[in-house]
Amino acid sequence: MDKKRLGIGLLPCILISIALGIGVGYVMPVWGARLFETFSCLFGSFLGFLVPFIIVGFVTPAIADIGHRAGKVLLLTAAIAYTATVSSGLLAYFVGELTFPSLITPRTLEGPVAEAVGVTPYFRVEIPAMFGVMTALVFAFMTGLGIACSKGTVLRRGAEEFRDIVSATIRTVIIPLLPVYIFCIFLNMTVSGQVGSVLMAFIKIIGIIFFMAAVILILQYCVAALFVRRNPFKLLYTMLPAYFTALGTQSSAATIPVTLRQAIKMGVSEEIAGFVVPLCATIHMSGSTLKIVMCALALMIMHGLPFSLPMFAGFIAMLAVTIIAAPGIPGGAIMASLGLLASMLGFSEQDQALMIALYIAMDSFGTACNVTGDGFIALIVDKFFGKKLPDEKRVDDNLIGND
Repeated sequence: MDKKRLGIGLLPCILISIALGIGVGYVMPVWGARLFETFSCLFGSFLGFLVPFIIVGFVTPAIADIGHRAGKVLLLTAAIAYTATVSSGLLAYFVGELTFPSLITPRTLEGPVAEAVGVTPYFRVEIPAMFGVMTALVFAFMTGLGIACSKGTVLRRGAEEFRDIVSATIRTVIIPLLPVYIFCIFLNMTVSGQVGSVLMAFIKIIGIIFFMAAVILILQYCVAALFVRRNPFKLLYTMLPAYFTALGTQSSAATIPVTLRQAIKMGVSEEIAGFVVPLCATIHMSGSTLKIVMCALALMIMHGLPFSLPMFAGFIAMLAVTIIAAPGIPGGAIMASLGLLASMLGFSEQDQALMIALYIAMDSFGTACNVTGDGFIALIVDKFFGKKLPDEKRVDDNLIGND
């Protein structure tokens, strides 16, 4: 992520927005809160309009770029990355289902009806999406695979230019206004008397997510150790520089040089490391999936909404594909997943805003988990294809994404 363009950075802006929203909410009159709620509704409506375009704009060229590099090394790398991402999401679901009910009071977000102050916007402007999320996904896959198979250049350039348009819209409109949107959401919750219970629940959730990120990395390197017959904890220790670099940069792409160096130190051949690590910076999202699934499950429990394994299994399977399109922007994975949260889990605009705030608050830890896990994939691929990499052994820069 390029945080330098954001001044003090997006995470500090989000944290300041949350604090201001809570503080101002205690003294803000209802008429003022309604003004900010009007902005919140307008922004949320535009964000809903943009979500299908985010999917089409980023999934299409990603599928096209990966598809035309068909080969055994690529297929194995993609299969391991997808399996690891889905497994991370399923583990997050089972742990959340086991622990969250004892930590979270259902219907926390509803609040006592008699005490809550209704905050409604002065007016609404609906901006309907041109097509649904599932339509966007199917279209993106069809077009991306078609471009890869036909090896055409016109549609490829068009897809890449459309991706640039969507990315520019996110960078120049969504990201700068996102802190204001988060401020409005927490202001509304404070005026309505809901913010205290929500924050207490989220603090508990964040602690569990940090613990689970460590568990997932240990499990991944135990799996790698089965193939390479080495101590998994020594392997994981070797990758710690990449982990801490990702904590500071909050970017998979910016951490690639360190990840490459540490993967080679683990014994991965330079050819395999040079292919797998940049590719996994885009397609391996175990840490991001962990955060999204656990936060989504927590919000559903707060609402007292029904959930099930089949519901989340389908969501996780689609999520693992959708977030490979995470653009090179702060919080790209959560932005790309908003459509699935709304269409498959029924999340409202307020829920999506809370998801954004929670995700960005833990952004660096999810990125660090993603990056460190890239090493375990490189170890397994090297076991099968070391010294056998085909000619297309470098991934183009436009495949390298941020989360």
